[in-house]
Amino acid sequence: MEKSNFVDQIRIFCRSGHGGAGFRHFRRDKFTALGGPDGGDGGRGAHIILKGNSNLWTLLHLRYYKNVLAENGEGGSSSNSSGKAGKDVIIEVPLGTIARDEETGKQEVEILEDGQEVIWIPGGRGGLGNAHFATPTNQAPEHAQPGEEGLEGWKVLELKVLADVGLVGFPNAGKSTLLSVITAATPKIADYAFTTITPNLGMVEYRDGKSFCIADLPGIIEGAAEGKGLGHRFLRHIERNSVLLFLIPADSDNHKKEFDILVSELEQYNPELLNKQFIIAISKSDMLDDELKAAIEKELPAAIPHLFISSITNKGLTELKDLLWKVLNEPVS
Repeated sequence: MEKSNFVDQIRIFCRSGHGGAGFRHFRRDKFTALGGPDGGDGGRGAHIILKGNSNLWTLLHLRYYKNVLAENGEGGSSSNSSGKAGKDVIIEVPLGTIARDEETGKQEVEILEDGQEVIWIPGGRGGLGNAHFATPTNQAPEHAQPGEEGLEGWKVLELKVLADVGLVGFPNAGKSTLLSVITAATPKIADYAFTTITPNLGMVEYRDGKSFCIADLPGIIEGAAEGKGLGHRFLRHIERNSVLLFLIPADSDNHKKEFDILVSELEQYNPELLNKQFIIAISKSDMLDDELKAAIEKELPAAIPHLFISSITNKGLTELKDLLWKVLNEPVS
C-alpha cells in the first residue's frame, strides 16, 4: 500500500520540566560568621510550546516524535543565586492544528497564525530559597520550597486543513480533476472510488494577482458521520472551510438525493456546518444538452447557487471562479 506523506493526527506523550528546588543556605565568609539566609530560588521547568509554521502542511515531521520530555529547572544556590530555567521545547506545527488531552478530550490549544506561539504544557515553578522566608521573628529560616512538578500525559495533535473552499462530494465525483485544472496542484486521479484519501490543497489564481485556496477533500459516503469509510477524518477538515462546493456528477442517478445525503452527513457530524455558504456544481456536464440541464435544474434547491461545469472542456470554470470569489468576499451579515 502506498504510504501517505499527509499525517493529520498524532498521539504523543508530553512532560514539561519540573521546577528546581529553592536552596537553604546562610551567608558565611571570613568577614561574616553568622550571616542571614541567602538561599537562591530554583529555576522554572521548561515549557512545551506550540508554534505555527505556514510552510508546514502536515504533521508528518512529528510521526516518530513519540515522547517530548522537557528539561527540569536547576536548583538555587548560595548568595541568592537562582537556578537556571529549563530550555523550552518548541514544536512547530501547521496552521489549523488543535491540541487535545487524550484522556479528557478537552481542546487545549489552537494554532491559526504563522509565528503564533502558545505555551501548551507549562513547566513547574521553581521553589523559593530560604531568603524569602526571613521575618523579624525568624531571621534564620530553615525552610526552602521544593520545585513544582511538571505536567505530563498523553496528548493528541490534530490538523484541520485551512482552506477557503472545500470540495465536497461522493467518491469519483471529479473533485481531484477539477482541482488539477483550476490550480497548480497535482492530485492523484483515477476512475475508482477513494482515489483521494487525504486532503489536497491548491491555490486558484484569480484576477489582478488575487488568489484563494481550495481543498479537495476525501470523498464522503453515507454513514461518514458515524465514522464509516474515511468518516470523521474527512469531516474534520470541512470545519475550516468558508465555502463548501458540492460536486455532483452529471451522470448521477438522482442529483437531489445525492445532495441531500451529503448535507445530512454534514448535519449529523456538526449542525454548525449548515451555516456555511453552499454552492453546487454539476461536473462532467459536457455530456449534457439543454434539455437535460433543465431537468437537472428542477431537482436542485432553488436557494443555492449552481453551475454546470466540465473539467475536461473547461466549460463554466471561469464562471465558477467568479462565483467563488464573490461569495468568499461577501460581507458577513
